[in-house]
Amino acid sequence: MENITDGTWDSLPVQINQKILQTLEELKFTHMTPVQSACIPLFMNNKDVAAEAITGSGKTLAFVIPIIELLLKREEKLKKKQVGAMVITPTRELALQISEVMGTFIQKFPEFSQILLIGGSNPAEDVEKFKEHGGNIVIATPGRLEDMFRRKTEGFELASAVRSLEVLVLDEADRLLDMGFEASLNTILGYLPKQRRTGLFSATQTQELEKLVRAGLRNPVRITVKEKGQAAAAAAQKTPSRLSNYYSICRAEDKFNNLVAFLRQHKHEKNLVFFSTCACVEYFGRALESLVKKVTIHCIHGKMKNKRNSIFAEFRSLKSAFVHRCGRTARIGNYGNALVFLLPMEETYVNFLSINQKCPLQKMSPIKDVVDVLPKVKAMALADRAMFDRGMKAFVSYVQAYAKHECSLIFRVKDLDFVSLARGFALLRLPKMPELKGKSFPEFAETTVDTETIRYKDKNREKQRRKRLAELKDKEKTELPKKSFVKNKAWSKQKTKKERKKKRAAKRKHDEDSDVDDEYMKELLEDTRLLKKLKKGQISEEDFDQQIANRPKSKQEAEGP
Repeated sequence: MENITDGTWDSLPVQINQKILQTLEELKFTHMTPVQSACIPLFMNNKDVAAEAITGSGKTLAFVIPIIELLLKREEKLKKKQVGAMVITPTRELALQISEVMGTFIQKFPEFSQILLIGGSNPAEDVEKFKEHGGNIVIATPGRLEDMFRRKTEGFELASAVRSLEVLVLDEADRLLDMGFEASLNTILGYLPKQRRTGLFSATQTQELEKLVRAGLRNPVRITVKEKGQAAAAAAQKTPSRLSNYYSICRAEDKFNNLVAFLRQHKHEKNLVFFSTCACVEYFGRALESLVKKVTIHCIHGKMKNKRNSIFAEFRSLKSAFVHRCGRTARIGNYGNALVFLLPMEETYVNFLSINQKCPLQKMSPIKDVVDVLPKVKAMALADRAMFDRGMKAFVSYVQAYAKHECSLIFRVKDLDFVSLARGFALLRLPKMPELKGKSFPEFAETTVDTETIRYKDKNREKQRRKRLAELKDKEKTELPKKSFVKNKAWSKQKTKKERKKKRAAKRKHDEDSDVDDEYMKELLEDTRLLKKLKKGQISEEDFDQQIANRPKSKQEAEGP
């Protein structure tokens, strides 16, 4: 079924509750989007719906309104601890947004309560919240929801509470599967009653998604929703037509300078900047705090536990909006922009995105008034060892992430210009790491300053560092003297022993000098192992987040910034 029309709310073939219409009026939503006009009547007439609609097309109201309507029509009113509706979405940020929308609409319906079940909070507190306030409408991420089903305490058993379920919604279902939640979803579906209405919303249709449709929906009405006036274009494009995607080509050493210039020119607007690793977020985030004045900079990444939700909430509360995550911008009729910086050797990625991902990009005109801010970043590293450490870790993590890029035919480590990249990271010297082993880079100008003399601004950290250095020196002094040469051993065996000793000494020297300590390497390897399991669907994103967050802190993390 295709639908490319919209209209006012009173043009629907079903009647909407007056209180819902009042809320829509207050929010100034005078007209429906195509996905809303297509899905709401079907849902309200007890049909299962599988809708394909590009991100930003107004899907949230397409299920929020029917959920309230269906719960209002129940013959037997819901009790406090009975769950009547459930919305499952892939990320906690998206769950928070849906919860806010739902909260706005049920303000006029005090008989309904909702509960948000997402990672980053204490599950035991969620149990107590449900016992005290109930949750007729549950909005959740799969990992936390699966965990809650397994919890059974006095006065709480979610499996019993969902027997009254009327509606299940799987939002951004394609991403739910992409992020490795298939096993969790199957477990959750096993707890839910078969007699229910189910809505599945996604931006794309895949074979894996088709399996989920067959498992979770009963004779669904399939909908492909296109934006009015954009029918032909929308069929080929998987991003909102009002979202303009741009790319800019620049050398690795110029990329950060271009980013800073761009942000300075748009600092009165809201921007969301993505880096490839958590370490890069920590490093460049600190640099931006110093370089882009009179703006609030928030750093957010997967290794933050409870902080992540509060930082995201603070970011959302800031005024005005320009660049948000692609798909979280150009929302419901608004216009948005996205910009990606590419290296010259990566330009073929533009064609890849256009052909394979249905995401066309336009080349952006060169950014004006670009100045070299890298000397200032170097000065920050010279002034504080914490910044120096962050830069080294960011560079190492970037290279290792690049090596594991899913589009490895385009993003190849062997093509990287390490000198240009190191300059772009404002490094004082190149780190010792496997990817650079055996290579020399005479064109890279290292700092004349002995980096071992760079101090931590934090006096406690500097004191601990000096203590460790002193302990290492004492250990070297107290090492046992070398054993005397045994003459009566065969020359070949003596030579082999010498070689082994030489290798051990070289390894010890490498370990002492290396910028990638064993602990950090183990952490990177563990992150990679978990990421592979996530991509294969062996663990959910919630499990991934928990294992990352609950891992014992490294010495450096424990000491603080």
